[in-house]
Amino acid sequence: MNLKMLRNLAIGLFAMLTLGTAGAASAETLRVGMECTYAPFNYKTADGELAGYDVDVANGVAEIIGADLEFVCQEWDGMIPALLANKFDLIIASMSITEKRMEKIDFSGPYRFSTGQMLGPKSKEMNLFDDAGNPIPENFDGLRVGLERATTYASWFEDILPGADVVLYDGSEPLYLDLQNGRVDLIMTNPMKAHLKFLSKEDGAGFEFKGPVVDEEKYFGIGVGIGMRQGEDELKGRLNNALKQLINSGELESYALKIFPFKLHKDEWGQ
Repeated sequence: MNLKMLRNLAIGLFAMLTLGTAGAASAETLRVGMECTYAPFNYKTADGELAGYDVDVANGVAEIIGADLEFVCQEWDGMIPALLANKFDLIIASMSITEKRMEKIDFSGPYRFSTGQMLGPKSKEMNLFDDAGNPIPENFDGLRVGLERATTYASWFEDILPGADVVLYDGSEPLYLDLQNGRVDLIMTNPMKAHLKFLSKEDGAGFEFKGPVVDEEKYFGIGVGIGMRQGEDELKGRLNNALKQLINSGELESYALKIFPFKLHKDEWGQ
């Protein structure tokens, strides 16, 4: 091999290395906000690793669109303000798509159902809903209701049962603790989470659902989606395409089956 060939080879190798370095340097990094305490959807394991359905969705979407992720733990009631303040780029935290929230931020298409249900002690008879599934306001008199602050459950109570004695909490753990200790008479929460993390455990043996699933679209939206700042249409398009790919490939269902014996989405969302 002569000197000219060696020089050309060296130039070629340098160009390849330069392009590779530039590609790595320009890789998109998206900061994702979540509570990190909302098991089984987003939480930290005993080893300090983030896990859960939302985390799997975030990683699955990132792999499809070719982005790196940086997770940011954020208390729930500050989630939207933190997004608007550019503390992170996306909310992937089981946040329901509602008209009220869409006045401030934008959402991808849905990737999980969004519902609520009352939970209370088996020892207390509570006739809270009529046969049509509508709440009976007078039957809530004398009951203290625990709700997580800034949630769809809180909005539903504010509009539908404004006279109820509501106690607001900054997270789900103290909510369940006060239910067990009798500081509140019932709570409204996600029935999937309630079944898996409480009712199926020893601590939840004395409790049960009180009334039907509540899923009014005005309050619970069309489902849970990825939140982002308004005006980011190109990013929204990529996220929507990625979610559809996860649905149609069966990957999204596999995330749910790690936790529940059923999927958490509608197949039509992949169309």
